[in-house]
Order: sequence, then structure tokens, then C-alpha cells
Amino acid sequence: MGETTPPAFVQAAANPVRWRMMTLLAESDLRVRDLVALLDEPQNLVSYHLRLLRDQGLVTARRSSFDGRESYYHLDLERCSDAVAAAGHALHPAIALNSTPPGKPKTAVVLFVCTGNCARSPMAEALLRHHTRGRVRAISAGTKPRPRQHPLVTRALREIIGVDIAEQHPRDVGSVLSHQRFDRVITLCDRAREALPQVDAHRTHWSLPDPAGGPEHESFRRFLDTAREIDARVRHLLPLLAEERRPA
Repeated sequence: MGETTPPAFVQAAANPVRWRMMTLLAESDLRVRDLVALLDEPQNLVSYHLRLLRDQGLVTARRSSFDGRESYYHLDLERCSDAVAAAGHALHPAIALNSTPPGKPKTAVVLFVCTGNCARSPMAEALLRHHTRGRVRAISAGTKPRPRQHPLVTRALREIIGVDIAEQHPRDVGSVLSHQRFDRVITLCDRAREALPQVDAHRTHWSLPDPAGGPEHESFRRFLDTAREIDARVRHLLPLLAEERRPA
């Protein structure tokens, strides 16, 4: 006789509220009040289900850099992928995840935005270009662009993907938006999310701390960690872009 209790991931996903919550958080990092509005459920119920998902390690929280009284919640897609694979194996060892690669988006235009356009957004721009070999047009900009890019950005990208973007300079998001239409706009810091003007594009938020903050002796490690997290998020973005651009 096999196990009679479904795997924890199956139990978590089987609840309609939690499943809807997971699908929302798979798309964008959100605050409790965002989830309350989107789910149309009371805050105490939303908080309860969030706690259960956090206890399983499926959802993580990060304090907002714009308003420290709030937190942004993020669905750990790597952890979910492992949990889905384990659940399939628990049902039958022959069951495996479908490893078919995503389609190839050819015409998507994606804008990455942070405040200074000197660290997080240029990393995302370079990583999306790298993973799509230029098939997706990736651009980055800032709501308050700095005079120059942080030098540790290039060092981190060289280590991860061997790409040098040292000659790239920060851009102003207002100027970029006035000259280009975008399929998707992704903010990578909480201040940029609040400051970004209304755009006619699919909006997503990745709540990432500024790697330039903190002790000097840990600077490169923070930049490397940030680049790796952005790299994981970009790789999970690729199937969405392929789905959005797939012909009817």
C-alpha cells in the first residue's frame, strides 16, 4: 500500500484560495493589501493562508524599501518546481516534469525599471538579452537615473554569464516610455513601483533590495546574490513571454 496522505504541496495547492494566491504571486511580488483586493477576501484569511505557504517555504517575504511597515511576498518558483516533481514521483516514479523548452519569443519588448538604473535593472536587461540571444528586446531605465552604472554590476555579470556592460549608461524612464511601446514593464525596486507613471503594458513587480546598500566588505557578494536572483526570475519569465507572443 502506498502513502495515504497527499504530499504537502498537493494539500497546499488544493485549497482554492491558496491556489489563486500562488498564481498571483507567481506573476508578481505583492503586499497583503494587494492580495486582499485581488482575492476579494478578508485580511485575516489572506494572512492565514500566507503563513501556511511560508511555513512550507513556498512563499518568502521581504520588507518594502519604500514603506518599511509593509512586506512584499514572493512565490519561490524553484521550490515549487521541486515540490511538483516530488509530488509526481510520489504518485509514480515514472512521472516526471515536462522538460519541453519554452517557445521562442521573437517580438516581445520588455522594460526593466529601478530607481537609479545603475544596478538591478541593467542586470535584468543583460540577463534577458543573454537568455533569449537577443530575440526579446530588453531595455532598462530609472525613475531617477544615476550619472553612471555601478562598477560591480559588470563584475557580477562577467562571473555569471561572461557579459560586459561597462559602457552602458543609465536612462530616464520618462524619455524611454515616450519613444517606445512595451509588452511588459517590470519594476525591480519598491520605490520605482510607486513612482512609475501609468503605462499601457503588462506590469510586474520584483521586490529586490538595492545591492549597493550595506557593509563595504560584503558589496560584491550582495551584487552577485542579486544577479543570481534576477537570473532565476528572468529564466522563469521566458515561458510567459513565449506564451504571450505565441500566434493564435
